[in-house]
Amino acid sequence: MKRLRWYDFITINIYWLGLNIATGAITPIILPYLVALFVPNEVKNTYLSIVRVAGLAVAMLIQPLAGMLSDRSTLRWGRRRPYIFVGTVLDVVFLAIIGWATNYWMVLAGIVLLQLSSNVAQGALQGLIPDLVPEDQRGRASGVKAIMELLPSILMAFTIGPLIGRGHVELSVVLVMASLLLAMLITVFTVSEDPLREKPAAPIGPLAMRILFLTVIFLAVTYGLGGLVALVNKLLEAGSIIQLVAVALTGLAAMAGSIFLGVYYGARVGVGRDAQKYPAFIWWVVNRLMFLAAVGSIQGFAQYFLADVLRIPNAAGVTATLMAVVGVFLLLSALPSGYLADRFGRKRLVGWSGIVAAAGTFLLLFSFNVPMVLVSGCIIGVAAGVFMTTNWALGTDLVPPEEAGRYLGISNLAGAGAGIVGAGIGGPMADFFNAYRPGLGYLVIFAIYGALFLLSTLTLTKVPETRRAG
Repeated sequence: MKRLRWYDFITINIYWLGLNIATGAITPIILPYLVALFVPNEVKNTYLSIVRVAGLAVAMLIQPLAGMLSDRSTLRWGRRRPYIFVGTVLDVVFLAIIGWATNYWMVLAGIVLLQLSSNVAQGALQGLIPDLVPEDQRGRASGVKAIMELLPSILMAFTIGPLIGRGHVELSVVLVMASLLLAMLITVFTVSEDPLREKPAAPIGPLAMRILFLTVIFLAVTYGLGGLVALVNKLLEAGSIIQLVAVALTGLAAMAGSIFLGVYYGARVGVGRDAQKYPAFIWWVVNRLMFLAAVGSIQGFAQYFLADVLRIPNAAGVTATLMAVVGVFLLLSALPSGYLADRFGRKRLVGWSGIVAAAGTFLLLFSFNVPMVLVSGCIIGVAAGVFMTTNWALGTDLVPPEEAGRYLGISNLAGAGAGIVGAGIGGPMADFFNAYRPGLGYLVIFAIYGALFLLSTLTLTKVPETRRAG
């Protein structure tokens, strides 16, 4: 495996920029705006959670399958780039459904289809660093990857945010389409892959069934424990302090339980008998999901928090500005973290990122104006920048290189599962507490997300440092 030059780090990771422009535009800005446009205000969090959970369930299934198929690809272009090309072309079609939607159900259909196509591309993309980057350069490669993932949050303040604030959904979606197409073309024409000469002999059917069972297990656990929150709500006196406290604590237990049980058993099914060889990989997925469930859900509900708690008139535009300021701190912490991870080890930095993010989240609970929210967001941003770089570097060290696409695809339990847990349980909880007192729901679920940050650090006791610091 040849050593990389500085521009190779960019070309290998450039498609992450396109993907995260799409994610950064849709998840915190376009999707909440459209849902609020089409459904009653008092149930918008619940309807937002339905869209996100449906789309992420598709992502959880498709991404590891695409990664696994790309591991076995013998196409002349290489293992990864054909999937990136096809996924992007389909993305453009499905983005059009979202951009020109006239009701909630078109938005739901567009998001589900977009998750299908974009995860075909992402499942293959995740194999590029293990395929092409030497081990002692992966921290820096992961740092560039983190920058590509985080830079869009700054761009949103000058592009998508102002456009959505003025109601220009269609133009916003066109910009997302163009970004994806440009990133795809750079990847396809500048990244050099050696084609796989011989397809693996192992049949693909049993592996695909494992991925399906993995998804079903995670969804069943999450919805089962989410139903426990509703049951506690019904059994106690309506509006009583005991009911409110019990529902909040049950919500925390449901989120944490969904992550521990759903990821642990789901990943063991997805990995199969090899799970006994790589227990640290499974706990790495648990750690990743804990953190991402918290940070992604805070981002997803930020627009409604600003609108309903701080009473900001142009909440979509302010959300984009908030994401941009946070993104600056994400970027400032991401690239140095890659170097520090290579020099001092990954695990220590991942652990501290959970603690710092929790502190920023608890500060958010006491924020009564936009500057305080910005300070809180910047603290979370620093922690997230460190986490995104060092956690991914830790994960690439844990997976077997010959099946990197399959294993890192299974790690999508953390990406997709985070949204399912955080939004699927948190959305209805927010509507429940908001009915008791407007704005209370966001404070309750944000407190739960702070606890998840702390739990993410605790899970690292099961993850060893796999390479000597140096």
